[in-house]
Amino acid sequence: MTLFDPTRRRIIQVAGAGLLLPGLAPAVIASNRDRPKITDGVQSGDISGDRAVVWSRCDRPARLIVEWDTRSMFSNPRRLVSALADARSDFTARVDLSELPADQAIFYRVQFEDAQSGVLSEPEFGHLRSTPQQRRNLRFVWSGDTVGQGFGINPDIGGMRIYEAMRLRLPDFFIHSGDTIYADGPVPAQLSTEGGRIWRNITTEAKSKVAETLDEYRGNYRYNLIDENLRRFNAQVPQIWQWDDHEVTNNWSPGKQLDDRYKVKDIKLLAARGRQAFLEYAPMRLQQADNGGRVYRKIGYSPMLDVFVLDMRSYRDANDANLSEKPGSGTAFLGREQLDWLKRELKASKAQWKIIAADMPIGLGVPDGEVSPGVPRWEAIANGQDGAPAGRELEIAELLGFLKAQQVRDCVWLTADVHYCAAHHYQPERAVFQDFDPFWEFVAGPLNAGSFGPNPLDKTFGPELVFHKAPPAQNTSPFAGFQFFGEVNIDGQSAALTVTLRDLDGVAVFEKTLAPAVS
Repeated sequence: MTLFDPTRRRIIQVAGAGLLLPGLAPAVIASNRDRPKITDGVQSGDISGDRAVVWSRCDRPARLIVEWDTRSMFSNPRRLVSALADARSDFTARVDLSELPADQAIFYRVQFEDAQSGVLSEPEFGHLRSTPQQRRNLRFVWSGDTVGQGFGINPDIGGMRIYEAMRLRLPDFFIHSGDTIYADGPVPAQLSTEGGRIWRNITTEAKSKVAETLDEYRGNYRYNLIDENLRRFNAQVPQIWQWDDHEVTNNWSPGKQLDDRYKVKDIKLLAARGRQAFLEYAPMRLQQADNGGRVYRKIGYSPMLDVFVLDMRSYRDANDANLSEKPGSGTAFLGREQLDWLKRELKASKAQWKIIAADMPIGLGVPDGEVSPGVPRWEAIANGQDGAPAGRELEIAELLGFLKAQQVRDCVWLTADVHYCAAHHYQPERAVFQDFDPFWEFVAGPLNAGSFGPNPLDKTFGPELVFHKAPPAQNTSPFAGFQFFGEVNIDGQSAALTVTLRDLDGVAVFEKTLAPAVS
């Protein structure tokens, strides 16, 4: 019998999704009109060690009550209650489960207790599996870019179906690699796509314009949660969120110049509002650092796996030509504090595999207009020069050189952002900068957005394009099928790591197995 039993996992997940609903009654009986309502489903996330976060949202001031058990009958539930959720947090709430038994099915049910009357909402249910403390087969998925380029929830095709494709893979967790929303991307009632085919959207007021107010940013998250595929996925798959640019506006950095759609021209103010909404809606454990707003963190999942969640947005210098040869002179991308943290944590990691969850790729050129005529401005790390490290490449060179010197092995980079899927192998023999060990970078996405690419590769770190699948034209609609997610399987016995890139229907388009450097 294998340690990973998809059939058993599927039965458990279905049971946790609602078998007990008819048999449960609220402690305080009231009419449905008087009872608080769970408005946006349930989510879990940041599952690490013996802990996991559970999130939900109510329609009024209330306290979130979470009960969890290892059996779907809830015969011996543990109970936790959140602080008051009110308008200050857009009625979102989370509790941090702790002392979870290792490698167990965890069933949880969620209710809100009205802050005034004590009346309870109808319950909703979720399921997760706690982290293992012994070696076993692992599976997780990753991707990015949800509701971009005006492609929202299309009822004609069953909504955001890729979330259902990912759910059916029965992953242990999901990494959302950024662009969890498109705050700068209004969703019209319909769009004309390839061959004149009409894409029809569910619409809301919050998605009728670019987000500027805090409530408009919040409304972007509420829009996504209308989708039944996403809500079902959220209830059954723990998540690890990171953010990128569209949680605020396209390609934002300290030097961002906002277009005429924006009445608010202060990018710092918009970024603060976007960050607040992100932190309210993300099923993540809030950090004490950065006044509670830090996004980068380590998720220690098992003896076989640590996930290092990066923030390539908050600490960067302004987007520019990216050519400075002097570290610290407009070259920050991760920033000194995050870079030192990453080096320290990677060196200390005892896990077999170290997944570096990056919201942007290393070697792909991602343009952001021009600094001046003929001089490109760059949004990501690469500067298109194919030369010695310069600009933001200096931080990556420092990190890669450190990993080689400290003999930190088995690091794999996962990312999204560019709206197509790809596999890149970085090799010092092909590179201009050669002080590093070979490594792989895999790209997935988009989840539900326009498809683009492919982007050119910069030769500074010697990337080889092993595979890519991109649309024949830029901004191709999801009708064309160029929507992708990635899947990682780690074998509990051999410790081999297999990456599979999958399309909108979950069909594999590429697969690569990596042997561990040290087993």
